[in-house]
This record gives sequence, C-alpha cells and structure tokens, in this order.
Amino acid sequence: MPLMNKTVAFIGAGVMCEAMIRGLLKNRLIEPDRIIAADPHEQRGADLVERYGLRFTTNNVEAAEQGDVLVLSVKPQVMNSVLSGILGHVKHGALVLSIAAGVKIKRIAKGCGNPSVVRAMPNTPGQIGEGITVWVATPEVSAEQRHWAEAVLGALGETLYVDDEKFMDMATALNGSGPSYVFLLMEAMIDAGVHMGFSRQDSQKLVHQTMLGSVRYAIESGMHPAELRNQVTSPGGTSAAALYHLEKGRIRTVISRAIWAAYERSVELGKDEDD
Repeated sequence: MPLMNKTVAFIGAGVMCEAMIRGLLKNRLIEPDRIIAADPHEQRGADLVERYGLRFTTNNVEAAEQGDVLVLSVKPQVMNSVLSGILGHVKHGALVLSIAAGVKIKRIAKGCGNPSVVRAMPNTPGQIGEGITVWVATPEVSAEQRHWAEAVLGALGETLYVDDEKFMDMATALNGSGPSYVFLLMEAMIDAGVHMGFSRQDSQKLVHQTMLGSVRYAIESGMHPAELRNQVTSPGGTSAAALYHLEKGRIRTVISRAIWAAYERSVELGKDEDD
C-alpha cells in the first residue's frame, strides 16, 4: 500500500475532492484519519466528516503542514491566492498534486515553494470511479511519490501518464471537458426520442443504455470506430439516412472546432503574468 502511514491533505473540498476521498476509502488505500480536507465552508466540512470520518479544517496552512500528499483541488481563478497562503508551509518531502485546469507546473512549484509537483486532469466520471486522469510529473518527483500520485488519481478510475506538460492542455480539452460533449449529444438524442413520441423516461433509458453498450462494445471489440459504424449502416437503411444528415451538418468539423476551442481556453488559463 503506497499510502500506508501517509497523510493526504486536500485544499478545496469540492466534488472532485470528495470523489478522490471516496475512492481512496472504498479501495482501502488509506485510513480516514489520514485524510485532511481544508475548505472555507464549515458546513461542507461537517458533511464530509460525518460521511467519511476524516479530519477537516478551514485553515489551508494546517493542511499544507501535515500532508505528505497535498492535493490542490481548487478552481484556477483562486490558485494564486491559495499558493501565496501556503508558501513556506508545505511539509518537507511532500508531493504537491494539482487538478486545476490550465495552471502550469512552473506556477505551482514557484507559488508553493516545492519542486515535487504533479499536474493532473481528471474528468467527471471519476465521481463514480469510471473516469480517466492524465498526469505529468516534474523530474523532482521520486519513484515513491509517483506511486502516491497513481494511488490518489487511481481512486477516480483509469490513469494515463504523459512525459510532457504540453499534453495537459490537450487532455483538458479532450477528456477533461469531454463529458460535456457526450452529455450534449445524449440530451439531443433524448429530446429527439420525446419528439417522436416516447416518454422522456423511456427515451432517457434507451439513450443511456445505447451509449453505454456502444462504448463497452467498442472497447471489447478493439475495432476502429469507422468499422463499428459500418457494421450498423446498411445501404439505403435508417442509419445511413441519419448519418447523411450528420455529415451534411458537418458534425465532425463542429466537434473538432469545439475541442480546439477548449484547448485554446486551457492554454489561455495557464498564461502567467511573465509569459
């Protein structure tokens, strides 16, 4: 157990923080009293304590001083103030792990005075342990600390390590924001079902299982998506008619441009004052 006798401290006790805590405890990777959550909202802390039996504080410094793994699970817009508040207080030998979109490693390391930094990009399905997190580490992160990072991030689902920080903005656009694209498609399909005459409940059930089954089939078959699409597209059939209109509407171009826009926004968020 890589986290045995280690303390994991979270600054920012939002949804993804809770997902990591839940996954760590579910997988029995750490004891509840080895988890500290710091957040300005006391009621949020009380809820987490009641649910998981962890320790809670409203003082970020207290969390920073005790965490062998310090997870920065805050919004990018408040990262500067969080870092300035814990500068000089991060525990010696700690690993700092950030899941803030667009915030560069250089900014994190300088801001908290610790060179051992992991930058990660999880996604929403991590809340049920079905996400995928892309992560990168500085050269100062030891082999042991990498195991710590894998354990914490693995609580959210699958992980993918990359060796260059440039991939993080790409990951933000593809897997980080990716669920929103899927949910929009899901919403459109459900609305179409209702328009045809299904109840919303039945339409939702059909769409959910169709998407879930399609993804599982794609994974298990190992086939290219184009091959899978051809399997269900008979000449002159219903799928062919639908796909004709999707292609006519330039769905591939629209999706590609949307993901590129997310990528550019991630890059913009990561710009430091001295860039």
